[in-house]
Amino acid sequence: MHYRRLRYRSTTTLRAGSLAGLWQSERLRLLAQARWQPDADVYETATGVEVTVDIAGVDEDDFEVQLAEDTLVVEGHRRPGACPGEAVYHAAGIRYGPFRIELALPAPVDADRVEARYERGVLRITLPRRPPPR
Repeated sequence: MHYRRLRYRSTTTLRAGSLAGLWQSERLRLLAQARWQPDADVYETATGVEVTVDIAGVDEDDFEVQLAEDTLVVEGHRRPGACPGEAVYHAAGIRYGPFRIELALPAPVDADRVEARYERGVLRITLPRRPPPR
């Protein structure tokens, strides 16, 4: 697992009517999106923000955590296990390949005191609340 602190704020701006044009011109790319998004929980406590991301089966070296001013990003890659050449799939519900999730933070956090733990396929990130200005 890698952690990077970024210094930018993310925004998305769409003009009225631009979504319809985007759908028409990017239809095939939107339907064949290769990146998937893991499930995540975000909750606020009296001392900060807690984030839990379900990335079972991902090696610790195959993902990174990035923190911008108001957004937490977790991205990486889940590799499929080996499958014998004569095997026939009857169900394929586990998502493999690159993943990315962007989570808006509900409160200002202290980027210097972030803690992350990865156990049994669950990433838990503790983001302490930023101290009030003096």
